[in-house]
Amino acid sequence: MARRLLWASLALAPVTWIVDAVAHPGKVVLFVLASLSLVPLAWLIGEATEHAGEHTGPRIGGLLNASFGNAPEVIIALIAIADNLPDVVRGSLAGSVVSNILLVLGLALVFGPDGAALERRSLLLQLGLVTLAVLVYLIPSVPSWHGDPNRHSLALLSIGPAVALLLVYLVVTVVGLRRRDAHEPSGEPGWSLPLALVALGAATVATAVTAEILVHSLVDFAEAANLSQFFISIVIVAIVGNAAEHGGAVVIATRGKMKLASEIAIASSAQVALLVVPVVTLASFAFAHPLTLGFRAIELIAMGVAAVFVGFVIRDGKSRRWEGALLIAVYGGFVLWFLSAGDR
Repeated sequence: MARRLLWASLALAPVTWIVDAVAHPGKVVLFVLASLSLVPLAWLIGEATEHAGEHTGPRIGGLLNASFGNAPEVIIALIAIADNLPDVVRGSLAGSVVSNILLVLGLALVFGPDGAALERRSLLLQLGLVTLAVLVYLIPSVPSWHGDPNRHSLALLSIGPAVALLLVYLVVTVVGLRRRDAHEPSGEPGWSLPLALVALGAATVATAVTAEILVHSLVDFAEAANLSQFFISIVIVAIVGNAAEHGGAVVIATRGKMKLASEIAIASSAQVALLVVPVVTLASFAFAHPLTLGFRAIELIAMGVAAVFVGFVIRDGKSRRWEGALLIAVYGGFVLWFLSAGDR
């Protein structure tokens, strides 16, 4: 049933484009439509990547997942950079890290089996990588708290940390792929490789067009909703960009596969922190205003505390529903803090 709804909701994207081109309904309506449209597009990218990986083997499949699994966040970030909205970029990326390890893992623990075993060592490694990324972010972030946080000298200072984190991610990924066993057959007929690649390309292009509408309408939506751009980016945009992946982790948890569900939630955060953020930072030098890794203190605290807190929760290698509820409550507390923080 859920898959049928996702397939049907893919029609939201062309509807959004037509409404934007013909009806000109206003930025608030466009922001809502674009947000809803990105959810099934993100799901289709993940679906196509998974089917393509079945034909290419685990190593190339892992690379495809790394390259396209976070495509919506990367596209949204690059369009926001082109629109000179650096705070929106940093907020959405920080929000992705926080929502994955608190909200998604929390929901997975609540809806999954109580007392199920978790891959403790792997999860703690991923959380350690997130913590490492936060510490590295301090290098350009601390100077950004004084003076212009988007000055060119800070953008140049951000190159070193971005390259270092990207290298760490690549090393960890290569080692992980070498240890990974071959995929077990799912028992369901897969897509052909050409079909998977065509779907992947089409979904990525559609995501780019829809993300442009989302970003261009964000400022007006913030004013109309009386919300800060920071809150919209770190909560709404972050959840929208990961919505399909979030839902997938929870569905997997309901099927009793807690090891996989928890791995998706926490590894996704590490992927954003060590892959997406560096890639977006380095790619931003192709635009007029390069991105600095000048995160606000509230963003760094949220990411760091979330990683440490989740590490404490999973330290026994067992899933507990009450701990899942606790993680969701902590995320709710962060949301209230983000709401009160305002723009930079």
